[in-house]
Amino acid sequence: MFLTKKNIIKLGDFGIARVLRNTISVAKSMVGTPYYLSPEIIEGRPYSFKSDIWSMGVMLYELCALRPPFEGSSMHYLSLQIVRGRYAPIPSHFSRELKTLVGQMLEMNVSKRINIH
Repeated sequence: MFLTKKNIIKLGDFGIARVLRNTISVAKSMVGTPYYLSPEIIEGRPYSFKSDIWSMGVMLYELCALRPPFEGSSMHYLSLQIVRGRYAPIPSHFSRELKTLVGQMLEMNVSKRINIH
């Protein structure tokens, strides 16, 4: 997400999914710790725009909880946490609807993950 001088939020894509097709270590060195990677990318499975929905879900979670949903002391442990898909709920003062949205965005089953169409 980018914030312009006029306070307009824009979404951008650095093409990380294409980089990861070859190696995760290259992606890590190019874009930092990959908290936002979807399970399907980590596992080398086919991916689609729903990987972007996952990444937006991670970002939304982090905005609410003030920490990422998945953490690890190394790329290996971070990847394990992501593919397990378990995370603490966002703080209780957020609405049920927001909690549901985060859950739909961080759905492990790609076919059940929320769609933006």
